[in-house]
Amino acid sequence: MAEKPIELVFVPFPALSHLAALVKLAKLLIDTDPRLSVTILVFKIPIDTKIDSFTKNSAHSRIRFVQIIPHDESRILELMKSPQAFMVQLIGSQKKAAMEAVAEIMKDPTRIVAGFVLDMFCTAMIEVANEFRVPSYICFTCGAAVLGLMLHFQRLGDEFGPGYAAAQYEGSDSEVSISTYVNPYPASVLPSLVFGKDFRVLDHLKRFRECKGIVINTFLELESHAVNSLLADENVPNIYPIGPMIINQEPSGEEQRKGQGEILQWLDQQPDSSVVYLCFGTGGSFDSEQVKEIATGLEKSGHRFLWSLRKPPPEGKFEMAGEYEDPDEVLPEGFLRRTSGVGKVIGWAPQMAVLSHPSVGGFVSHCGWNSTLESVWCGVPLAVWPLYAEQQANAFQFVKEFGMAVDIKMDYRKNCGVVVGADKIEKAVRELMDMDNEIRVKVKAMKDKSRVAYGGSSRDFLGRLVRDFVGTAS
Repeated sequence: MAEKPIELVFVPFPALSHLAALVKLAKLLIDTDPRLSVTILVFKIPIDTKIDSFTKNSAHSRIRFVQIIPHDESRILELMKSPQAFMVQLIGSQKKAAMEAVAEIMKDPTRIVAGFVLDMFCTAMIEVANEFRVPSYICFTCGAAVLGLMLHFQRLGDEFGPGYAAAQYEGSDSEVSISTYVNPYPASVLPSLVFGKDFRVLDHLKRFRECKGIVINTFLELESHAVNSLLADENVPNIYPIGPMIINQEPSGEEQRKGQGEILQWLDQQPDSSVVYLCFGTGGSFDSEQVKEIATGLEKSGHRFLWSLRKPPPEGKFEMAGEYEDPDEVLPEGFLRRTSGVGKVIGWAPQMAVLSHPSVGGFVSHCGWNSTLESVWCGVPLAVWPLYAEQQANAFQFVKEFGMAVDIKMDYRKNCGVVVGADKIEKAVRELMDMDNEIRVKVKAMKDKSRVAYGGSSRDFLGRLVRDFVGTAS
């Protein structure tokens, strides 16, 4: 056994959700073994990411944050003119600065650096780890089935060329056989990520194979087929399904704290399982035409609702969705007045507090993986409306593989010009909120299994990961 303390270097992408996931993993690791400590490299970028306040609130004696100041801030500003360039090139442009920071860590003779844990978009840092002869691990914050899907198309790209997936499947009605799914996978709901147009994700996936292991935010009982498929694949590094890692982000300021109080007070006044909650993530927003269809569908459904309505960012701006000063500007005339007794339109939402509330009986979601796991953890059935990234795959999995969700429009793609009509939304909300719907039974059963996994299968895989780090340090 190692006598010296064991140090791990974590490299998150500089976005709050990415950092929060790695901090959650760091806390799980150090709680498992007192010899472990973690240094997290935080890349400074010239926009307010809320990261500074998050790191201050995440203090721990065995977790430290080292801020990486870019050597050339003008280069960062140039990259930020394009979200694609920013995602693809930012981390690679900071290798020299990261190398210097790690060199300082390595100078400490009292501890042994046993591993780099990298965000899925930080594969460029594998080269830094290699320079110091330290093994790399990937923290994959999506599910096991999606990992298999992405690796499948990455292999096809290697074999037949990078444009193969787009040429073969984009716009096709065919189906694909992918080992991590039980059912044939329809090409119509393949995430655009596999077509190589968004952030060159398949380039990152190819580099996953260079790593010693992949930590996945899922659990065996939820994705047993996918996990076992990956475990049996000799071409995939070791995998560690240690979830669900639930990240409960607290309000970041007086305004959000006040908003949370008002929201929970309103929910307290509603009957159990009577409220449908609508939220499409930090980046989820719709144009005014689609917002009006959602509002009309909600009103016609007759169900109580809590709607996190977000304002699209300015065209061409590198910003997340924002808040409406006056939601009336985008909602149908008189909507707020007519629904004042049964509904509440909000901006930012304290999601875990909402999903945990007994009055919430359904969740209309973009099907981001974090939100999906939160719905499972809280036992709240989903109606899926994916927008981008891997969300179409998550939606397919929960509707077709698990039978735990209602489909609104699984093949929806943001900015595709398609408007989902009010009638379709009304039908989905009614189905979701039907107390006799069998998906409720399945979601409740999986909620119970998620608790068991935390002290069972996921804890076992976490133990394997810790043993790997200790073995490297020995």
